[in-house]
Order: sequence, then C-alpha cells, then structure tokens
Amino acid sequence: MTALSAPSTPEQLAAMSDRAREVVRLNIEALEALERSLDSSIARAADVILSRPGYVVVTGMGKSGHIGGKIAATLASTGTNSFFVHPAEMSHGDLGMLRPDTTLLALSNSGESRELRDPLIFCARNDIPVIGLTQRPQSFLGRHSDVCLTMPKVAEACPNGLAPTTSTLMSLAMGDALAMVLMDRRGFTREDFGLHHPGGSLGMSLQTVREWMGDNAAAPASVPLDADFRTVVSAITEGRKGAVAVLAPDGSLAGMITDGDVRRAFTNDITALHAEDIMSRSPITVDPQARMSDVVDLLSANKISNLFVIDERRPVAIIHIAELMQAGYVS
Repeated sequence: MTALSAPSTPEQLAAMSDRAREVVRLNIEALEALERSLDSSIARAADVILSRPGYVVVTGMGKSGHIGGKIAATLASTGTNSFFVHPAEMSHGDLGMLRPDTTLLALSNSGESRELRDPLIFCARNDIPVIGLTQRPQSFLGRHSDVCLTMPKVAEACPNGLAPTTSTLMSLAMGDALAMVLMDRRGFTREDFGLHHPGGSLGMSLQTVREWMGDNAAAPASVPLDADFRTVVSAITEGRKGAVAVLAPDGSLAGMITDGDVRRAFTNDITALHAEDIMSRSPITVDPQARMSDVVDLLSANKISNLFVIDERRPVAIIHIAELMQAGYVS
C-alpha cells in the first residue's frame, strides 16, 4: 500500500499552481492555432452532412472516442441526427449501422488507429462519405476521408507528450464548430433546441401550459357569484391553491378570490357578503397554448402567487407559483 505523501510545502504549492497555469496556456495556444488553421474544409464537411438524409455516425478510439461521444451528443441536440459507435464494435457486427445514407465522422489524432481501418474500408466499398478529424492528413484516416478536418500540430500539455490534452481539446472545439455551422444552416431555433431538452430548464420554459397540465388536470375550485362568505372560504380551503374561481351563470370566469381578498373582507360584515362582493373582476389569466416561461413572467411581474388557465372563457386549471418552484420552473 502506497504511503500518503506529506503536505505540500509552500514552494511545491506554488510550483503546482504554475504548472496548472502552463497547461491552460498551452491549451489556449492550441485553440488559437486551430482558429488560424481553419479553412473551407469545415464548410465542405457541413455540405456533405447536409446532403445526406441519414445519421452522422461518429467513431473514435480511446480519448478520441470520448470526445466523439460528446460531439455526437452535441450534433443530436442541435438538429443533426447523430450517434456514437465504438470502432471495435463495428468490426464485430455494428458496421450494419453504417447504412448507405449515413455519413461517418471519424476521430484519430494520429490517423492510424488500427480499430478504424475496418469501418474506413467498409465506407470506401459502400460509397459512404467519411469526414476525418486528425493532425495528420497523410495518415490512413486522412487518405480515406472525403473531407479531412486537419488540426495543427501542437505539443501536448503532457510533459511526456503522451497523454492527449491539447489534441483532444482541439478535437472537441472542431466538433463544436461543425455542430454550430450545421445548426446555423438548418435554421435550428431556440424552440427546436427546447424540444430536444424537455428535462432542462430551457425545455421546461418552452413547454406550453397545456403540456404542463397534462391529460388529467384537476379543475380549479369554483363558486357561483352569489356564494356566501362561508362557502367561499370552504372552497378556497378545499382547493388548496389559495384562490377560487367565481363563475358566471354560463360557467365563464367572472372573477377570482384569493386568501388576501378573504382577509381584507373581515373589515366588513361578512354575514352579508357574497362572492361577487369581494372578488377581483379582472384576474390575470393565461391560455393553454401559452409558454410556461410566460406564466413565470406574469407571476413575477405582477407579484402574484397564482393565476387561472382559461379555455373558451372557462377556467380549466389554476397554476400556483409554489408548484412551479417545486417542479423547477422557478429557481
């Protein structure tokens, strides 16, 4: 068992901090070199992908594979159908994922990864275009690529020049650049992005009120215009939303009574009060097709806790800010 090392001396702490800064600086320099080296090949790669109806299949070995997985996820979330396949798995049956309408995006810093040879040969035999991402355009990958995204040759931050560091960062940046170029060309919108991220805060905010309600939204507590004070209080209590809808004879929303309205009513003779006497006659409401982000904005801007969802003039649900906070719509 390896013994724990003694706490670092001030000199060692300073040296480690300097080394960390050096690594960051080397990465910055690598990205700057990548920016300077970019040419029309990335536009040609985008054209190849846009001309193909099928998926972009991303592959890579080792650290390049990890980066490839992230690139595939970014492509998929920004409008370009994509998934990652391990190159070794391709040699054992998964080459079937390379259909005639797909595009292969292969990553290898050296361009000579043995595991990439089978999928590259398969693509050549079946006229499946290959986009290669490598530092060596004359490598096996480079020679078998229809478009080669060539990264500049820069030193790794690893002192032994072995652990992929600057090279993987450049690969990631190149993948992000390709994804964003494709996103722009497709006209992929904020709403489109939200549809791919229903579990994230953006997707939640772009959700409609009807989607939030679901198929079984509970009808809001309600009382008629002539309901007495006791009935109003009972309805608010049973509804557990701090408010009750006041309905006109035809079932449309005539007003709203909140806990605050009830408290203020105690300054009068409550025995003579009816719902129409204490209700707010112009409550803030939303349509079922409104965005949940609009609901949050209305609640915040008007400093209110709840509002009704109105469909054909009738209240079909009530939204309370506490529910939105619990669900993550409001932080």
